[in-house]
Amino acid sequence: MGMHFDLVDLRLITCIAETNSLTRGAERFHMSVPAASTRIKNLEESMGTKLLYRTSQGVTLTPPGQAFLHHARLVLSQLEQLRGDMQEYARGVKGHVRIFANTTATTEFLPNDLRDFLASHPDVNVDLRERLSHDIVRAVSEGTADVGIVAGNVRPESLQTLPYRSDRLILAVSTSHPLAERESTSFRDVANYDFVGLPEASAIHTFLIRVASDLHTKLHVRIEVGNFEALCRMIEANVGIGVLPRSSAIRYAKTMQIRLVEIEDEWSTRDLLICVRSLDLLPSFARELVDQLTRKCAAAAQN
Repeated sequence: MGMHFDLVDLRLITCIAETNSLTRGAERFHMSVPAASTRIKNLEESMGTKLLYRTSQGVTLTPPGQAFLHHARLVLSQLEQLRGDMQEYARGVKGHVRIFANTTATTEFLPNDLRDFLASHPDVNVDLRERLSHDIVRAVSEGTADVGIVAGNVRPESLQTLPYRSDRLILAVSTSHPLAERESTSFRDVANYDFVGLPEASAIHTFLIRVASDLHTKLHVRIEVGNFEALCRMIEANVGIGVLPRSSAIRYAKTMQIRLVEIEDEWSTRDLLICVRSLDLLPSFARELVDQLTRKCAAAAQN
């Protein structure tokens, strides 16, 4: 069976899917409706399957259409990355590494580790994004990210993994809070207290929402702040309690009136893993970055 489609087809299907309408999708793509309809018809005939369900309310994708859309978005995303990379090469940049990492890695470990790498590689740029571990695994698997750093409770079985760092999530409370007398607690015992949270887009916020949901409760966030320092300031003022990496909490506890309470749940242990599709397929500068991160891991283990 001969299949014939091009980038116009990929972009057209994407526009139709996003608008749930052949007409609006064609308009968004600046194509006439008859031309768009003909393209879809020819595409379906060449593939031997229907891509769209057509109803009086609009159109929806068939299962083959959903699969087509998934791959179309991957291809278009790769093209955008290619365009960006080529523009950087034209400006003299010789490499670009995309890293997706969870909150702990992004805030606690990568700033210093990437500083050292970038200092020794002036012709390489890094794009660092904070994401949830499950989303990171998917991004690395699909090629949206070159390197991922995830919590060890996520098993990226289709990817190569290497150890990175280890940390724990810990509860921080004001010294005047009722929980300040405790050495440790389960999250279930504190889930109904007022919390100080990070932004909804942060990985750690979304993770805690899921933990609360698993306990059949809802996290009561009194205020959201932008970083761990502001989080601890609000906790010190007894606005609420909060969860953050132990390494951060210890640093802020030295100068703030907060008390740290260990979380007894297994998920509080955060063994971070580096994940890649294949070390052998990474560009040399990306492999050098992974090598440097694993050396940091070995050095941290010795200290």
